[in-house]
Amino acid sequence: MEQEQKNNKNKRNDDQNDLRPQREGGDGGDGMPRFSFMWIYILIGLALLGLQMAKFMGGPQKATTAEFEKWARKGQIERLVVINNEEAQIFIKKDSLTTPDHDKLKQELKDPNSKLPQYIVNIGNPDVLETRLEDINATLAKEKKDKLVADYDPQTNWTGTLVTYLLPLLIFIGLWLIILRRMGGGAGGPGAQIFNIGKSKATLFDNNTKVNITFADVAGLDEAKEEVMEVVDFLKNPKKYTSLGGKIPKGVLLVGPPGTGKTLLAKAVAGEAGAPFFSISGSDFVEMFVGVGASRVRDLFRQAREKAPCIIFIDEIDAIGRARGRGAIQGGNDERENTLNQLLVEMDGFPTDKGVILMAATNRPDILDHALMRPGRFDRQIGIGRPDLNGRKQIFEVHMKNIKVAPETTAMALAEMTPGFVGADIANVCNEAALIAARRNKKAVDMDDFNYALDKVIGGLEKKNKIISPEEKQIIAYHEAGHAICGWFLEHAHPLVKVTIVPRGLAALGYAQYLPKEQYITRKEKLLDDICMTLGGRAAESVVFDKISTGAQSDLDHITKLSYDMIVNYGLNEKVGNISYYSMLNESYMRPFSEQTAYLIDQEVKAMIDEQYERAKALLREKRKELDALAKALLEKEVLHRRDLERIIGKRPFADPTPGESASVPEVEPSQRDDEE
Repeated sequence: MEQEQKNNKNKRNDDQNDLRPQREGGDGGDGMPRFSFMWIYILIGLALLGLQMAKFMGGPQKATTAEFEKWARKGQIERLVVINNEEAQIFIKKDSLTTPDHDKLKQELKDPNSKLPQYIVNIGNPDVLETRLEDINATLAKEKKDKLVADYDPQTNWTGTLVTYLLPLLIFIGLWLIILRRMGGGAGGPGAQIFNIGKSKATLFDNNTKVNITFADVAGLDEAKEEVMEVVDFLKNPKKYTSLGGKIPKGVLLVGPPGTGKTLLAKAVAGEAGAPFFSISGSDFVEMFVGVGASRVRDLFRQAREKAPCIIFIDEIDAIGRARGRGAIQGGNDERENTLNQLLVEMDGFPTDKGVILMAATNRPDILDHALMRPGRFDRQIGIGRPDLNGRKQIFEVHMKNIKVAPETTAMALAEMTPGFVGADIANVCNEAALIAARRNKKAVDMDDFNYALDKVIGGLEKKNKIISPEEKQIIAYHEAGHAICGWFLEHAHPLVKVTIVPRGLAALGYAQYLPKEQYITRKEKLLDDICMTLGGRAAESVVFDKISTGAQSDLDHITKLSYDMIVNYGLNEKVGNISYYSMLNESYMRPFSEQTAYLIDQEVKAMIDEQYERAKALLREKRKELDALAKALLEKEVLHRRDLERIIGKRPFADPTPGESASVPEVEPSQRDDEE
């Protein structure tokens, strides 16, 4: 029993020691506060301020030249001392202090026997003072009084000298310390930042600051979670692998578009494993000083070895992992390459059985250095793409747990309405829907709020006060109706969800929202229908008004990029042939084809766009009745949904694809288009 009580007492002491502030904090480790050089500068500044104020407090009173002459002619001045040929100190005789001339001085004079001067007067030119003294002494001689002689005393104005020379120096030192503080970061007080520049700026999550995110908070990444589960299992049971001679991968690289959940997945790994988690951004290694980045890499891995088993997570590793030799310049580029070289050395230096696992995330894997990607460094690369239908459904379910949702609102319905959305987009939609419902004083978030939130995220903020003339509104209505008609009667076009002429965002005067089929590959026919549908807006203006406007600028941007991609990257043109210049264009600063080939590509792009433009105009002439009816309905209601189109122009003649068949390719097939004026 006594032994158990002793053990409990020791445990409490250990806990108290763990809670004791560390040396890196605000004390020196023994309870005494750390010494900071900043206090020296503060004391010097206060001393200078005190000296400067002493000149105006408790010193001799100011006297005018007329008062000086009056006292001198009456013989009241005992002594006159000229300081630096600038001012004169006046010493009044003791018996004269009782005269009415010095009543004000008597009230403030504390010690009549003081040897300090009572007054001070500016003399101006010393020659003028001597002339005045001769005149005064003549008067005193007539009255048989003592002659007044000026004593000259050259003195050094130490206060002025200190202020003149020392104050700018102190200001310069203060600015330099502020710059070093901002660049150095970390703890230790302002004076310690000079010595912390080479220290790692990684944030540590351990038992005191535990990561509370688990795999239950990560939705839509089932395949990626399976890959990283092995990392979690190794951190929990390392002997299970080392006993059989297996080696856990040193590095795990998470690759995917922005907002897909790479950082969230890394934190979930640390939360599941219960291991220390070092989190740092790639840009935190980059500084203006030579060698700082490499020093921080060394310090980071040193701390990781002390905390092993643990995880190091470097977000946006492309900031330091960019391929060496590309656009080589002096200065910052050399420093970045030194940091990368140190990272490569450290990854080769630590053994895999120590439990230090490096995780990194990037959305630009194509620019990373090949030495960083080789086996033995980042052995495992996990692709995190845009979630499919089931993935979006799971993400919606995670975010809808935190908001009050109406019973008729389902995650599956929202997932079908958001093709191409990533986790960050879905979180934004849910938050916007909750804010909109609160603004409308609702008790739960319903589908109407989610629809409004989707419009806001896709098209931008609704511009209710934008004044549009009737003529412009008619052009916009026919423009959007042209998109809708072409999409409705083209076999491979996306199914229409909604078309509106409500102004949104900075320049969008209307937009049409589609529901793309989620697929891995796209045929040429599908891309041509997409170009034709995109040109439907300008074609409608030409067919109806026999004039065109600037409202199709974003449409032209889309089809121009898509047409060049078809010919230059995908090899979907017979004359240019089965050639792809994608990698060569990205890796080289020079055009990888001749002038003749460039001319041929330009001609084929123009011919392809012209052909689809004429095709769109022919389709709209054929469906002119439906075009007019749809434009009229848009002018009346401003927003039309799919069921409205079915009522106005009939059902779509082609079977729509089943949602959620496979992953979407938003770079080739955008889910919506904004038309700019």
